[in-house]
Amino acid sequence: MPGGIDPHTHLAMEFMGTVTIDDFFSGHAAALAGGTTMHIDFVIPVNGNLTAGLESYKQKAANAAMDYGFHMAITKWNDEVAREMEVMVKEHGINSFKFFMAYKGSLMVTDDLLLQGLQKCKSLGALAMVHAENGDAVAEGQQQMIDLGITGPEGHALSRPPILEGEATARAIRLAKFINTPLYVVHVMSVDAMEEIAKAKREGQKVIGEPVVSGLVLDDSWLWNPDFTIASKYVMSPPIREAGHGKALQAALSSGILQLVGTDHCTFNSTQKAFGSDDFRKIPNGVNGLEERMHIIWDSMVETGKISVTDYVRVTSTECAKIFNIYPRKGAILEGSDADIIILNPERSFVMGAHTHHSRSNTNVYEGRKGKGMVEVTISRGRVVWEDGVLNIAPGSGRYVRMLPFGYIFDGIEKSDAAYRASLRAPVQRGKAAA
Repeated sequence: MPGGIDPHTHLAMEFMGTVTIDDFFSGHAAALAGGTTMHIDFVIPVNGNLTAGLESYKQKAANAAMDYGFHMAITKWNDEVAREMEVMVKEHGINSFKFFMAYKGSLMVTDDLLLQGLQKCKSLGALAMVHAENGDAVAEGQQQMIDLGITGPEGHALSRPPILEGEATARAIRLAKFINTPLYVVHVMSVDAMEEIAKAKREGQKVIGEPVVSGLVLDDSWLWNPDFTIASKYVMSPPIREAGHGKALQAALSSGILQLVGTDHCTFNSTQKAFGSDDFRKIPNGVNGLEERMHIIWDSMVETGKISVTDYVRVTSTECAKIFNIYPRKGAILEGSDADIIILNPERSFVMGAHTHHSRSNTNVYEGRKGKGMVEVTISRGRVVWEDGVLNIAPGSGRYVRMLPFGYIFDGIEKSDAAYRASLRAPVQRGKAAA
């Protein structure tokens, strides 16, 4: 099959007073061992400056061992940011920009900034992405938990319930509809958010929903574990939800409401997670998944008959390549495509855990998970890099993949704009009112 493409990762990311434990080399080792041959990481601006952020991430990616691309986060707004967005698209091959509706006081953007960003994305043919949680309400929820004396990891889930993800998803969808630009909702974790996406798609709006592996197969019961080290490793945002949400998200993925699977791979070790041992608000948010994604989706979705092998290729590779306009170079086995290929043995069993994974983290949220469907060979650009449980990779061998604007998701936008203008019946020609 075509090698997997993970649309959502955070390698060497500075966040919540620390840095994710996996850099580009260890993250790529994990990915290749798990059958993923490309990922798209998020560049975080430096003090709002996009160019400085990109330069920083270029340095971080110097030890890359497989192909990668970049999304760009937008954390503030002014004329310079708008100008830099154009430079990112036209000169650096970045065709997507992420807006955080959460993390009040750090990454969060307000509605007026989001509206301006959506408008700019539309003009550039770049895909707008949102982390959809109501940041103001989350901050209030966090304080409520602290006031109740709930300081452990369970407070994280309790402070940001599904209704806040659903509200922000609905708001982002409506603002994107107002601007008439495509929208990509990252890490869809709840039925609440998924149903807003389903409603918009039924109405013909161009909305892409991305579930992540943790949201598809885990539930929030782990956050109530009495062992802080165990409970804290499951802290991510939006939170892993209570039992039932994952099954609904799997059904939405199998029916096409949700279109592709990411990981939000954002790893911190137990020492880093312990920063929040007395206050869940200080626990660095993030879980692993780069190495596990392809295996878990096969076991939970193909082995159970929920999706076909063809659908598996679509949700783990091809759809991502098409959305971000790198198909058929990626996401396909065709003449002229990059030779990113995996061989998966559907009869081979796996057991997951920190003792065998290639991530630098000393924990794994899928610890002890068993299943069927194992990637036995990974080929990156025609070179065998994983075979017989052995990696053959070198730092610096990865390539940056430029992604062009105006992917297929923009098809029809100009025509619908024209139809809207034609429907206005305005301006109305009127005579001057009598004095």
